[in-house]
Amino acid sequence: MRTLYKSGNGYCFIGDVVRVPLVNLKEILGAAAGEDWAAGSFSVSNMEMVLGVLQAAEETGSPVILQIAEVRLKHSPLELIGPLMVAAAENAGVPVAVHFDHGTTLAAVQTALDIGFTSVMIDGSRLPFEENAALTRKVKKMADDYGADTEAEIGSVGGSEDGSEHIAVNCTDPAQAVDFLKKTGVDALAVAIGNAHGNYKQAPQLRFDILESIGRQVSTPLVLHGGTGLTPGDFRRCIQNGVKKINIATATFDAVEEAVRRAFEAKAVAGYYDIQTAEVNGAYENALKHIEIFGCAGKADII
Repeated sequence: MRTLYKSGNGYCFIGDVVRVPLVNLKEILGAAAGEDWAAGSFSVSNMEMVLGVLQAAEETGSPVILQIAEVRLKHSPLELIGPLMVAAAENAGVPVAVHFDHGTTLAAVQTALDIGFTSVMIDGSRLPFEENAALTRKVKKMADDYGADTEAEIGSVGGSEDGSEHIAVNCTDPAQAVDFLKKTGVDALAVAIGNAHGNYKQAPQLRFDILESIGRQVSTPLVLHGGTGLTPGDFRRCIQNGVKKINIATATFDAVEEAVRRAFEAKAVAGYYDIQTAEVNGAYENALKHIEIFGCAGKADII
């Protein structure tokens, strides 16, 4: 059997294993369904972070998700970072989904789809239930037209993706989660169980009872936002109750910053490329740590 590689304009055959690196979100999450692992979804904002995450994924044989949130676009314009993310996925040695996280405007969602993102999240969690459902259905139709997948959120994860807002946690009502999925048909659902974006000021008290109730009632893969600062035990318990996508953002940015700081303190920076190397290493080390916790190492071959 020859290897099938996907490129921007088609496919090429090499070797004797089928491999299509750029994949849809539900291909990865579907492989994790009913299994004791979840996929890491790592926020990136530049090429160095992309390189570091993919290095960790390829070394461990892990499927992975590259994502960027709409709130980050003022620093990393989607028209620039988006094609880079897609190209990196197309040239990866493992299955990679490219995800637009916390979309708040239809225009940005449309741009992500045009660029070639394989999944998009519309975050209508601050809207009344029916408005959230209606907006999500609209985005689901947009994504379906591109052959892409859709994530949405019911309840409210605390904080904001960039730390600029204080958003109170509003835990997901399991009955509403079931109703929302019936009305929208999304491919992945983010739930709020006491988790929050950014660095926790105190140890979070996750509502595993809510997660367990949702997990018993739905088959749609669940998504955990606000993963930075949770314990390995917290992650594993979430995975056991239906969470198949775990978002890691703040931990990535913190790790990259710390790696650059260490390089300067060690007087290991003689020029720009030493800074670049430190950034790649920071993203790599962070992704490697979470891949081990999430149990997704070696799972690339089943997708």
